[in-house]
Amino acid sequence: MNNARQRSTWRLRIVGALIFVLVWTSHSQACNSDGRYLMGTVFEVTLCNHAGNTPQQVMEHVFASVARLEAQISTFSPDSAVSQLNTHAGQDPRSVPTEVSDLLTQSRQYWHLTGGTFDITVGPLLQAWSSAGTTQVLPSPTVLRRLKTKVGSDKITILANGRVALATAGMALDLGGIGKGYALDLAAREFKAHGVTNALLDFGQSSIWALGQPDDAPHWRLLVQRPDGHEVGVVAIRDQALSISASFSQQFTIQGRRYGHILDPRNGQPLQRDLLACVIAPSATQAEALSKALLILGEKEGIALLEHLPEVEGLLNEASGRQWMTTGWQHATAFAARQ
Repeated sequence: MNNARQRSTWRLRIVGALIFVLVWTSHSQACNSDGRYLMGTVFEVTLCNHAGNTPQQVMEHVFASVARLEAQISTFSPDSAVSQLNTHAGQDPRSVPTEVSDLLTQSRQYWHLTGGTFDITVGPLLQAWSSAGTTQVLPSPTVLRRLKTKVGSDKITILANGRVALATAGMALDLGGIGKGYALDLAAREFKAHGVTNALLDFGQSSIWALGQPDDAPHWRLLVQRPDGHEVGVVAIRDQALSISASFSQQFTIQGRRYGHILDPRNGQPLQRDLLACVIAPSATQAEALSKALLILGEKEGIALLEHLPEVEGLLNEASGRQWMTTGWQHATAFAARQ
């Protein structure tokens, strides 16, 4: 996969993604691209300049760092730090790696900032709805009320000595809505430490870090499209993180009714509006958390929340074609809507 990009337009492959990326550049110097399957999707890097080590050496180092983080936070591995916290929920605090403690601390901060709409403790609710998709039986109000007693990031205790506890037995952390953003921030820091100033870091085509710019353009230009392929518009970003979330990027049907994979932790229900949220922010961790909150809070509360945050802008698009944006979105992204 490691090859120079010489064409004037190239496209990243689609893997059930939320966005489709076009980069307009003729590359006066060759760029190098490589990718790995990590965190359940493809992490692809396009590196356009470098200092010191060869591009491949730098990328291999970063891929290894992301793989180590995945081993710590994956709920698919029973030995990961996060899985062990889930297994021992309601028991004494457990030691976790620094990265896990930091990610949990940030997640809890975003839970507070978003009024509880971004919440990594929704695991019990996700499990209930996943089972419902298989059995075709909706979770009862009684079941949802019981499960909601196990949800809430205020139930995460993070101690100064790097130990963490989940207050209630049956709690389950799920970092799927923020882990890739945190991994991108880690990767971006490491690339900068290796002298890389221009690179596009793409995690599953739903979380992006745009470092610097392409060789012959002032910004990275990205075409955003909905999961059904409908084009939303083109954004131009530089030294910004972008997260795109959609309520129906993954979906299931119960008794003939369609449900999205994003849950509102406040009521335990999946979203049923067909929305796509785009957020740019100074970090990919922040962008990921806020894009989920924007989906849940909607065009009034969600946009109002983003308006009060420095260097954060957002766009909310509905399947009907209606869309809402923060006052600074257009200026920050040079957004060009597609009709």
